[in-house]
Amino acid sequence: MPDYYINGISEFDMRQSRKKQRYSTIFYNLLTVGEIVDLISEINKLDSKVVNLWAKKRTVDGEQLWLPLMAHLVDTEQTINWLWNYWLSEGTKQIISFQYGEGISQKLVKFIGFSHDLGKATPVFQKKPSYDGGNSIDEILMERLIQSGFEGLKGASFKFPKKSPHALAGEALLMNVHVPESVAAIIGGHHGDAGDEVPFKQIGANRANYEQTAGHTIIDSVYRENWKRVQNEIINFGLKISGFNSVSEIPEVNQTQAVLLEGLLITADWLSSGEYLNNDFNKPLFPLISIEKGLFDIDLKERFQTAITNWDFGGEWDPQKVNIQDDPYRQRWGFNARPVQTVITEAIEKADDPGIAIIEAPMGIGKTEIALVAAEQMAYKGKRGGLFVGLPTQATSNAMFSRVQDWLEKLAKKQNENFPVKLMHGKAEFNDAYTNLPEASDIYEDENINADGSVVVNEWFSGKKSILSKFSVGTIDNLLLMALKQKHLFLRHLGFSEKVVVIDEAHAYDVYMDQYLDESLKWLGAYHVPVIVLSATLPKAKRVEFIKAYNRGKFGKGTEPKNDVDEKENSWKDSEAYPLLTLLDGDVVKQISEFPGVSDQLPLQLSVLRMSDDESELIESVLMSIQGGGIAGIIVNTVQRAQELAELVPTDIKTIILHSSFLAPDRAKKEVVLLNTIGKNADRPQKMIVIGTQVLEQSLDIDFDILYTDIAPMDLILQRAGRLHRHRISRPEALQVPKLFIMGAMTVGDYGDQNESVYEKYLLMRTDYYLKDKISLPDDISNLVQHVYDFDNDPEMTGIDKSKSKFEKHLADEKSKAMGFRLSDPGKSRRDTLHQWLKRMHTNVDENDQRAAAAVRDIKESIEVILLQEKQGVVCSVDGTPISQCPSRVVAEQLIRLPPRVTLPIGDYIKLLEDMTSSRFYSWQKDKWLKGSLAVVLDENLETTLGPWQLKYSSNYGLKCEKEVNNGD
Repeated sequence: MPDYYINGISEFDMRQSRKKQRYSTIFYNLLTVGEIVDLISEINKLDSKVVNLWAKKRTVDGEQLWLPLMAHLVDTEQTINWLWNYWLSEGTKQIISFQYGEGISQKLVKFIGFSHDLGKATPVFQKKPSYDGGNSIDEILMERLIQSGFEGLKGASFKFPKKSPHALAGEALLMNVHVPESVAAIIGGHHGDAGDEVPFKQIGANRANYEQTAGHTIIDSVYRENWKRVQNEIINFGLKISGFNSVSEIPEVNQTQAVLLEGLLITADWLSSGEYLNNDFNKPLFPLISIEKGLFDIDLKERFQTAITNWDFGGEWDPQKVNIQDDPYRQRWGFNARPVQTVITEAIEKADDPGIAIIEAPMGIGKTEIALVAAEQMAYKGKRGGLFVGLPTQATSNAMFSRVQDWLEKLAKKQNENFPVKLMHGKAEFNDAYTNLPEASDIYEDENINADGSVVVNEWFSGKKSILSKFSVGTIDNLLLMALKQKHLFLRHLGFSEKVVVIDEAHAYDVYMDQYLDESLKWLGAYHVPVIVLSATLPKAKRVEFIKAYNRGKFGKGTEPKNDVDEKENSWKDSEAYPLLTLLDGDVVKQISEFPGVSDQLPLQLSVLRMSDDESELIESVLMSIQGGGIAGIIVNTVQRAQELAELVPTDIKTIILHSSFLAPDRAKKEVVLLNTIGKNADRPQKMIVIGTQVLEQSLDIDFDILYTDIAPMDLILQRAGRLHRHRISRPEALQVPKLFIMGAMTVGDYGDQNESVYEKYLLMRTDYYLKDKISLPDDISNLVQHVYDFDNDPEMTGIDKSKSKFEKHLADEKSKAMGFRLSDPGKSRRDTLHQWLKRMHTNVDENDQRAAAAVRDIKESIEVILLQEKQGVVCSVDGTPISQCPSRVVAEQLIRLPPRVTLPIGDYIKLLEDMTSSRFYSWQKDKWLKGSLAVVLDENLETTLGPWQLKYSSNYGLKCEKEVNNGD
């Protein structure tokens, strides 16, 4: 008997029993407390005209299916009421209900849930044909409507039917009976956008769409009376089951409340519009019914209970007060807290209303663990039920995911819940740690899974619903998109309102991205979402921006954070202490800069030397430095330079090259090799050279004996220097003193075209000036970063004025560009409705994740392809395995991104690659892993041409792209 059998009862049966018990309690509470009137009794009173209105219809394999409008409205009302009571966090509910209390807000929630498709109770909608061309079902439903009293509907015609889409029609009908504009706009926006204008004239300008009028006075009056009576009956029904006595009791809401209510409504509508969970016909949600049946044949209460029982798998986090007396770090990770960790955790515990906490501390000091403990503390104080961790890249997100997963497992087991997690980036499906997690539905359905109190994946939270998963780790784009105008943005706001937000590597985001980050912080502040910002090299100007943005979102435009009574005016803005905690507690800024015993991290004294960027001289210097053994790191600013350097290294020297132009599997393997050879506690080789680009400065816990780096802005150089003598290990005698070589900074103001094309010359000049011959880490980090980013004080350097002017123009251009599609600040007034909230919406970003990321990162759009090769007529992966022998997922993993310069104009190349792919791999369109993919097939030498470009791939060097020279022959 399996070990999960206890006293003759399987754990599977116990889980099923607990689930049934959970829902019997929930449904009892909903029916005895949440329900204002007897739903069945009220349904039975409805006029036959209302009963026969349809909401959905279709014909499938000859079977005619439909759903009465009233059934869908009640489904959505019950669903949103359940989400409000059992899914939404208390913190988000407080933001929605702070003016009126939860009682009135719950009534409002139920009313908008019921009223969302009121616009379908119009002749123009009821006359719409089936999308699938099901003429027979159209005729049956039309006949029912006519028999119930809608005379003349079959012959009715509408001159401008598209001018009254049902969401807009619902808004207009509600405004016509004096429902507050701010609430009616939520109905108008439930398909993703509330539009730019209040529809004051919508009914008058399109009266036939609402009343079936045709210009015949006597007949029109009959038609008009029919439709008005039906529409008013539905509105009154909604008021009654929501608990309102009249429209006059419906409260106004401000813009931030409306955004969250809209997100909640869209979630409820999508859920109540789903027929089966993940297309599993054994798990019904809200299916359509046979055409032979009607509204009175549906048990609406049982239908709702079945749907919620099938959809929901628990997983609500109940954050507990962190016991700081019993070292929380030892409890969670098995090590004693370091002084910095202890002091920061104690400071957050003492805060009354911690809003945003900015933690500036050295690399390797344990900021991630600080953030996770702080997330527990701030979730408890802020009454939030989830977490989002945002990082610069997919690689850093993958590394963080495993750490968050371990932490989350402990929380899940402690609470005996199954917490749903989402990895949010474009390659999440290739992350084994993520894809190997059990599906939430299997926890209760598969008796072979013993996973009570674990981390799971809920497939329902996919696509635009992904951010609604309670726990998520992903690239920072997901947060930045909170400030980009796009359809269904309400869902993203609702998802983030539920979480504590951690922003890691905050220094890694440029001025363009910062425009979206600042705006996102304002909205997080408006929702009182706790935020934790982590950085080892944060300019103080950014610290000030982040605090001010959050404060203005929380307390309104024009407000400024207050200083702690014990601090001098503005000292929090100017502090260069390090480590440093800056905490906004309510509207007061507090700082902690004293960390007794912080000397547990011994200072590292670096020698800084400068040399030319000549590639031959560089390799000669590297070889000399490790002739007695050692690991040399070379970090350069471009892929091409990394490849050219690698080719100069003698073949008898072990060398690893890492950059972004490798196939995803090859890059993953290289990262593993690096960690196994020069990571913590690794078995280090006697001699090795590692060459890479900026990917080496993030996430990888690797250790060099000596480091060479191209000139870069100070914060990035310090990040790179953090990989030098990182661990306490024995080293070759010649490399006992850590040496940092800076390449390309031999002549002041001349850093080479490649370096200046990647980084602003002004920042390179300031870095060049302040970078001295000796650096002490971590002691000098803050001082060096603050000097370089103090743009009010320029050093005396020839040409710096010119470079500054160019830099300032670049900043202005980037800010202006970001403003184009960026969201406006949160509206606090009742005049700030959802209208125009998405004006000038960015429409292209809905097509795929890549376009969305490009929009908030200001990067050139590029093309990702599956890279293959053809050998003797057989298509293989680049390692020579025929793809016919590979699972689809393995083929789909052979991804590489072509450099933007290779695919201009991008539209032409997409078309070219689509044609090439469809002609050779037509079957891919039927494969869930390969559908929509583009392919580039290399020859046996792993080469091909694409337009004027020669492409060549090597597992050692990556993808090389060289433009063919036309000599005019």
